[in-house]
Amino acid sequence: MKNCLLACMMLSLCSFGAGDEAWLSLIRRDHPRMFFNRDTWPTVKARALGEQRQVFETMLRSVENYPMDPVCSGYDPIVFGEVKTASGTHKITAATPINSVRDWGPEAAQCAFVWRVTGNPIFLEKARKMIEVSAAAYRMAIKNGRAVNWYSTNRVLALAAYDWIYEGLDDAQRKPLITELVAHVEEVQPGPGKPRIIRLNSSGVGTGFYGVQNMLWFSGLAGYGDGYCDELALKHLRQGYDLNQKLLEYRSRSAGDDGGLSSGVDGYCMGAYPWAHFIFFHTYLSATGVNVAKDWPSMALFPNWIYWLWIPVRGSKAALTFGFGDCQHVTNEMNIGTVYEHMSQYMHFFKDADPEAARLAASLRSLVNKRTPGWVVLPFILGSGDDVQPYTEQELQHTPLKARHFESLGQIVMRSDWTPEGTYCLFTSGAEMAQHKHLDENNFVIYKQGFLALDSGTRGRETDYNLRHYYAQTVAHNCILIHQPGEPLAPYWGMREDSPEGKLNHGGMITPKGKTLAFETNDLFTYVAGDASNAYGKKGKEAVRQFIHLQPDYFVVYDRVASADPTYRKEWLLHTQNQPIINGKTLMADENKGRLFCESLLPKDAKLTLVGGPGKEFWASGKNWEVDSAWLERTVNNLAKSGREPLFGKWRLEVSPGEARVDDRFLHVLTACVQTVEAGIPAKLLESPDQDGVELQLPGKTIEVWFNRTGEVGGKIVVRGGKTYELRKDIQPQAGVKIVP
Repeated sequence: MKNCLLACMMLSLCSFGAGDEAWLSLIRRDHPRMFFNRDTWPTVKARALGEQRQVFETMLRSVENYPMDPVCSGYDPIVFGEVKTASGTHKITAATPINSVRDWGPEAAQCAFVWRVTGNPIFLEKARKMIEVSAAAYRMAIKNGRAVNWYSTNRVLALAAYDWIYEGLDDAQRKPLITELVAHVEEVQPGPGKPRIIRLNSSGVGTGFYGVQNMLWFSGLAGYGDGYCDELALKHLRQGYDLNQKLLEYRSRSAGDDGGLSSGVDGYCMGAYPWAHFIFFHTYLSATGVNVAKDWPSMALFPNWIYWLWIPVRGSKAALTFGFGDCQHVTNEMNIGTVYEHMSQYMHFFKDADPEAARLAASLRSLVNKRTPGWVVLPFILGSGDDVQPYTEQELQHTPLKARHFESLGQIVMRSDWTPEGTYCLFTSGAEMAQHKHLDENNFVIYKQGFLALDSGTRGRETDYNLRHYYAQTVAHNCILIHQPGEPLAPYWGMREDSPEGKLNHGGMITPKGKTLAFETNDLFTYVAGDASNAYGKKGKEAVRQFIHLQPDYFVVYDRVASADPTYRKEWLLHTQNQPIINGKTLMADENKGRLFCESLLPKDAKLTLVGGPGKEFWASGKNWEVDSAWLERTVNNLAKSGREPLFGKWRLEVSPGEARVDDRFLHVLTACVQTVEAGIPAKLLESPDQDGVELQLPGKTIEVWFNRTGEVGGKIVVRGGKTYELRKDIQPQAGVKIVP
């Protein structure tokens, strides 16, 4: 995989002329050059008046109703303090999300586009005034010490609007528009000596790249070579180009040979993240005539990642996902509102570079309702995509591959099939990209017609303490805890509470870094071994989890845990949405239509404890880390209309050894089923001199699963009267989209 990535990066750098500025000589000197140019405009206009006429006429009606004298607002200084609500108060601090400036960037782009199609001078003047007042508002917001917007989109559209109406303006009209816009882009760039701006998003290429640095390329394109602010525009063009190369390199590395983006959180990656590279692809093409998307083929695999995270829902267009990382956990629904737009882009740019990935994008797109893209011009640039043939429903639902290892993101997805009644599991191990990832190495989430083992907590309003002190910490996940008295809380973003409880780590990890030791998948089982030993720092000598999914509904979890001190209490955690029932060493928990059985086989002296219920849902370090009351009330009320409740998790099982010791082994068998099933799979503890095992009575066969108790991590699976599988000690390679054999 690494050799493939290196070759891909070298090819891309060669294509762009690394080490020189060959690309700069390709930039058109005329306008327009953002999204379309003089040569491509006739095709774009024809689409607006032809196949996309309905979209254009909707835009036309909006433009006709926009004011001739637009006014901006919301650029005043921020007032900090507490805001009273019906159910309490919440803080406004420098870290609190703020309202955006009400500008007219998107509307200016609409007016500019409609002017180019119709030639009506009224729309030209509307666009000019909107750019003028927006640029003034941007400058005033910065003067008042507040950010304009968390996202760059509106300002990029204002720059595009200027580019599109350039030909309709004279020098006296152009100069104040572009100089103010470019000056604003310069004043918000990070660097020494700059004044502090509240909530300025200067995020770099390892994130969504939709903050202020994203604007540099577009500022340079809009102002380059016209004699108004050439020096600054050229600086921005070069900086923006270099940043976008780094962005594409990073995202290509994130995708690897499986798929993905800059984060393992699908909410971000199905939100604004993809626009950063798509909009660069579009504008580089329009400004130079070169389509560079083909030079980054691994990025075509993004639909593959979404396909594996997608949990279909019977009788609904909605899709669920696993609630990984900084997901709110309100419903664990995937953001399918952007599926049509994003998949259309992948089809557009990569249908020749990776036909299978484009087919998968078309398949996912076909599952949702068509939506109008948020970027004004895209309906008139993209084709229909009808030339890309989707996979059949049967091919998607019953692909022979039972698991997928997304190495860069540290995610192993396992499933029985791709139907609403299927069994799904996400295991977390060895992420290279930790953006918005929690302290959750070796965590697992299980879904079968309900979230049976889930991630708990919520990021909430970001003004409460749940985010930092519970939700992102190891205690909120299905992991192992090692309690070192007085250990400081591991860092994470969000509001900090300086109480004694707020300074303590409740047995969790101190870093999100682990290592995947082994992975394999076949028709019978999927196996993964994750080593989280280093994630616990000096308090943990060993923390290795071996996790097996036996088709279709059974899971075996074996943990080798050693603490630096025998008095450091260990706990094996399992989070459930609703209150479980414990019968001996077996737990039963229901959610929606699903049911989970979990039997504890090791330690032999295991003590099972339930923590949760009202006032203890988010219990850690002697305190319940509450969610902002006003936000919680609104969230609960909204969900109650459809008979649901937030999936924050309200209970957890803690399995701990009966006596203090350095080394412990935990062995659990889990059954995912529906609520008509009254018992989990029969399991019997097995032991040999150097291995721990379990005998399972699966339908139609008896299986033994064995794990090495010490030494090299490994084991075997024995099918009585059949084959013996030695568990792999390396990573089974996977690459590309594999829907059909």
